[in-house]
Amino acid sequence: MPNPQARLYAPATERNRAPILTVLQAVLPERGTVLEVASGTGQHVAFFAAHFPRLVWQPSDPEPLHLESIAAWCAEAGAANILPPIAVDAAAEQWQVPRADAIVCINMIHIAPWRACLGLMAGTGKLLPEGAPLVLYGPFKQAGRHTAPSNEAFDQALRAQDPAWGVRDLEAVERAAEAQGLVLEQALPMPANNLSLILRKGR
Repeated sequence: MPNPQARLYAPATERNRAPILTVLQAVLPERGTVLEVASGTGQHVAFFAAHFPRLVWQPSDPEPLHLESIAAWCAEAGAANILPPIAVDAAAEQWQVPRADAIVCINMIHIAPWRACLGLMAGTGKLLPEGAPLVLYGPFKQAGRHTAPSNEAFDQALRAQDPAWGVRDLEAVERAAEAQGLVLEQALPMPANNLSLILRKGR
C-alpha cells in the first residue's frame, strides 16, 4: 500500500480543479484512456477520476517523489479507474505509454525547459488518434505580452529559479503543436489569468 505520508500538497490545485473539470467535461471522450502528463502531486487525477467513471486515467511524472505522492493520493481516492503512475519525461523521444484517447497536461510547460513543451507536442502527435484532444492549462503570454501584472511577476520569479523556465508565448506553443499535426481549437479564459488550450490531432 502507498504511504499516506508521501502525499505532497499544492494549494493551487484546490483552487483550479473545479474550473478545469468544467473544461474537461466538455472535451474528453466518453470512454477510453486519458494520459495525464506531469501529474505532479497527484491531486488533480485523484479528483478528476471520480467524475469520469467510464474513463481510465493514467497518471505520469518523471520525478520519483511525485510518483509516490500520486500513488498515495490515488489510493486515498479509492477510484478503480486510475492506473498505477508511470515515469514519463515529456521531453523524452519515447514514452512508455501503450495508448491514449486524450492527454491532459496542467501547469507544466512554464515550470520546465522549452524542450519539454516540444517533447509534449511530439509525443502527443505520435500517440493520439485523429480528432483526440490535448488539454493544456496554465499562464500564457499573448502576442508577446503578459496578460496581467501577476503573470509578469510570476514569469520573473520562474526565470530567477531557472533561466530555462518561464511563461510561454501562446503563439509559440501553437506553432510547436502545428508542427506535430495538432490544431489549436480553443483558448479558454480561466480564473487567475490562466488559459485552457484545447488542441486536437488532425489528419
